[in-house]
Amino acid sequence: MKSSARKIQLASYDDLFKNDEERLADTQERIQMLSPEKLQPFPNHPFKVVDDDKMMDMVESIKEYGVLVPIIVRPVENGNYEIVSGHRRHHAAVLAGQEEVPAIVREMDEDAAVLVMVDSNLQRESILPSEKAFAYKMKLEAVERTLGRPNKNNVGQVVPNSFGKRTTEIIGEQTGESYKQIQRYIRLTHLIPDILEMVDNKNIAFNAAVEISYLSEKEQKLLHDNMDVNECSPSLSQAKRLKKYSQEGKLTEDVILAIMSEEKKSDLDKITFTSDTLRKYFPRSYTPARMQETIIKLLEAWQ
Repeated sequence: MKSSARKIQLASYDDLFKNDEERLADTQERIQMLSPEKLQPFPNHPFKVVDDDKMMDMVESIKEYGVLVPIIVRPVENGNYEIVSGHRRHHAAVLAGQEEVPAIVREMDEDAAVLVMVDSNLQRESILPSEKAFAYKMKLEAVERTLGRPNKNNVGQVVPNSFGKRTTEIIGEQTGESYKQIQRYIRLTHLIPDILEMVDNKNIAFNAAVEISYLSEKEQKLLHDNMDVNECSPSLSQAKRLKKYSQEGKLTEDVILAIMSEEKKSDLDKITFTSDTLRKYFPRSYTPARMQETIIKLLEAWQ
């Protein structure tokens, strides 16, 4: 009797005299004004918040109009809230000196929060490959936990209770990507930060980077040192051979140097003229387009 008595909770005076409509309103999501100090970022948030020109434009807009679209948060311990969607708006509001931020407070477990966080950010116009890579990985793990993890931790396996679909297929249907492309993005999470940054900066091709992701961390560091010194990046063919030698346990520093020293077919097929080289043959009034047109006509006549 004593144990069951402890579970009895008396309703407050206000609760006793609330009508059904008021009680229903208490259970619904509502926009609340929260102090930025009570808001904390989502753990391992994969999307970068950068103080670029777009951020500065958002700051100026918030100074003038306030935060127009509420962020989404979930309650955590110590009376604080975890930002699920709206990290950029929150950051801009802090820079704009806002004392309160409109927020939709939503009760969510970790997996549900991950899915909302990833899906809301994937709607952005420009997303870096590294952002997609870690976002898809987080979503994959959340979906597997929700639907039932496969017997082996293998990306792309069929998940129980999901109509025979792979986890990557489920994500692909929701994002418009093929399941193989989802797998390729997730492979990028195995790259060392320096090489992943090269992918973001478009200094290395996406598919070549996927192949390189199979190299060990030590091998990737050796490869990055070679790329850094020689200011080059591997072609897809070279990346596949690097992966092959790595899987055979034969990828040494000398092998990396030999492969990366090869002349690429694209380099053999390319002929480059600088404007300084050509300018002395044309009047100053000629634009680059007119110079090119004249060169083609002369080549046709020569042929």
